[in-house]
Amino acid sequence: MTTDDLRTASWTAAPLPVSHPDSVALIRRYYGELIARYYGRPTDEAEISEVIAEEPSDDLVPPTGAFVVARIGGAAVGCLGLRVLDAGTAELTRMFVGAEARRQGVAAGLIAVVEDLARSTFGTRVIRLDTRTDLVEARALYARQGYHEIERYNDSPYAGHWFEKTLA
Repeated sequence: MTTDDLRTASWTAAPLPVSHPDSVALIRRYYGELIARYYGRPTDEAEISEVIAEEPSDDLVPPTGAFVVARIGGAAVGCLGLRVLDAGTAELTRMFVGAEARRQGVAAGLIAVVEDLARSTFGTRVIRLDTRTDLVEARALYARQGYHEIERYNDSPYAGHWFEKTLA
């Protein structure tokens, strides 16, 4: 499938185990892009593996969370994790859409799918997230999706902004 095919195909999103090879590949792409952008240099597989070991995603499975993968034409192109923080609060994490699928509504769609999942499966009333200051596109996306900035709620050394949304 070519990049043009990806851009004209409709996309789908569904929960997938975080240990599935497609999930693992997306998480590696996510961290690869974050590392390169944060440090302003290329990264490598060893560095990505090191960061994944420091920031594991293995709790993004029921009953402590979920992991959703977006696909276009069968190709895994994006992901978003949900982590349960307490009985009524969850956190969005590991938001990633590959360059080949950007500007097609995939990111906003992933957020909507995960919000529905949070509400229906986990009884979530409030969703929070953190993001880095340099991820201006992400901050704009979250604001468009109804998230508003709040005070720090975690101790992430990389976060510079914290957001929250009350689910209806």
